[in-house]
Amino acid sequence: MSKFAFHPFHLKKSTNIFVFLLLLTLTNLGYSQSKTIITSKEVAVKKGVYSLPNNEKSIVTTTPKKNTVEPKRVKKKEARKKETEPIINTKNADDIIIENDETNYFAEQLIHNASENLGTRYRSGGTTEEGFDCSGLMFSTFKKFNITLPRSSHEMAQIGREIDSNNAKKGDLIFFKTFGGSRISHVGMITEINGDEIKFIHSSTSLGVIISSTNESYYKRTFAQINRVLE
Repeated sequence: MSKFAFHPFHLKKSTNIFVFLLLLTLTNLGYSQSKTIITSKEVAVKKGVYSLPNNEKSIVTTTPKKNTVEPKRVKKKEARKKETEPIINTKNADDIIIENDETNYFAEQLIHNASENLGTRYRSGGTTEEGFDCSGLMFSTFKKFNITLPRSSHEMAQIGREIDSNNAKKGDLIFFKTFGGSRISHVGMITEINGDEIKFIHSSTSLGVIISSTNESYYKRTFAQINRVLE
């Protein structure tokens, strides 16, 4: 027998191996094919074996976002009414009376201006800070506010409106007859009223520019009248 002759047993064994390999190959092939089974367009796209047409790629569906920002809540606050004291009293339909406890602003300015000269010496005929006589002090004070008064106390007593002492106000001119007789010879300006007492600024011959009172015996005795030049 030849050295390379096939034994029947060997041939059968080889056949079995060949059949086994063939079955194994067919099994793997079937498994591989089962892995590529496509059941929908979406799966095909994921597997890379199908691509969407251009018109389908451009279609984008979006869900509009809800506005989650809540509108600001505006709290309504009641406006507090500012409490103010009434300055107008309409007691009568035709009359409007302005009720104001403060004195006339212009009169206060006159008093303030005249008071800046307190302590200035007396000087006959004087109208400056170097010295004043009584009418010179009034003349200079009113002149600074573009009001020209007569130069003497006697002439000043003839202007404005004479009023009762009970109705006197700050800024009114007050006159005295210091020389006796009927002629007015002294003048001052009212600065304060306390009941029956009237205080006034003037330039006295002995003390210069001072503030005096009608309660002083000398001025109570020589008092003549009160004139209102500011209306």
